[in-house]
Amino acid sequence: MEKLTIALTKGRILKDTLPLFAEAGIEPVEDISKSRKLIFDTTLPHVRFVVIRGTDVPTYVQLGAADIGVAGKDMLLEHGAAGMYEPLDLGIARCRLMTAVMRDRELPAGRIKVATKFVNVARQYFAAQGTQVDLIKLYGAMELAPMMDLADVIVDIVDTGNTLRANGMEPADTIAEISSRLVVNTSAMKRKHESVTDVVERLRRAVQARAAND
Repeated sequence: MEKLTIALTKGRILKDTLPLFAEAGIEPVEDISKSRKLIFDTTLPHVRFVVIRGTDVPTYVQLGAADIGVAGKDMLLEHGAAGMYEPLDLGIARCRLMTAVMRDRELPAGRIKVATKFVNVARQYFAAQGTQVDLIKLYGAMELAPMMDLADVIVDIVDTGNTLRANGMEPADTIAEISSRLVVNTSAMKRKHESVTDVVERLRRAVQARAAND
């Protein structure tokens, strides 16, 4: 079969991703958590993993550096899906992309200030709501922005909501339900159809088996 490169998101999502790939019969031949390497051979001789930041996975797949990728739906919404197919919801790393506000604080009339790293998603969402916003791009600790009067609203990933509540905030509106998705470079789907389809179907069966056991 043709050689395939699969881009995986490092960090918390990777811990959910590797067991699913193992159930699909694709495992790294060494312990990724104990290595400083970025590229790993797998138990399928024609498949290798590259482990990168989640924000970079869509770029690697879109531009063909990776044939297949695993990325959160939040990253795909922010990046855009040009040049990629999204054949499968892997059903892992579930959370929500939400707006959040300070508890017991009224939003100002007129324009509001929104802090987020998802500026494209936020721009589209508030435009659809007919709300005028000033977007402030931050990369972390979003909860601090309203506390320091930098922003009125944040747009961020919410899992349990405990961090929001600990900082005097509360979730407001859900923008999107998030989970990790399998994405495929459109050119690779044509050029390496047999290999790509094999991986997609292996993962599809693993996802379905998990669903049947839930």
